[in-house]
Amino acid sequence: MQKKQYGYTDLLEIMRMLRAPGGCPWDREQDHESLKKYFIEETYEVLEAIDLKSPVKLCEELGDVLLQVIFHARIAEENGQFTMEDVIDTVSKKMVHRHQHVFGPAQAE
Repeated sequence: MQKKQYGYTDLLEIMRMLRAPGGCPWDREQDHESLKKYFIEETYEVLEAIDLKSPVKLCEELGDVLLQVIFHARIAEENGQFTMEDVIDTVSKKMVHRHQHVFGPAQAE
C-alpha cells in the first residue's frame, strides 16, 4: 500500500487493516482505556511543537493526535457505538451552530 501521498480515506483504511484479523497484534488489543496515556502524550507533544514554533514538528504531532482520534473512532465503530463520520458530523454541526454569524442570520460584533 505504498503511495506517494496518502489522504484521509487512506488513513481510515490503514487503521481498519491494523485492527482487522491478521492485522497488528498490538493495535488489535488496544481499547479506549489502554490508549488514554497515548492521547495525553501526543497532546503534550503538540503543545511542545507550538512552543518550539516548529511547523514541521507541529504537522507531525497533529498527525499523531489525528491518529488517536481515528483509533478511538475505529474502536467505537467496532463496538457499534459510532463512526468517524459521526465524529465529523457532530463537530461540524457544533461549529455551524456556534457560528451563526457565519452560517446563519446573526451578525458578529
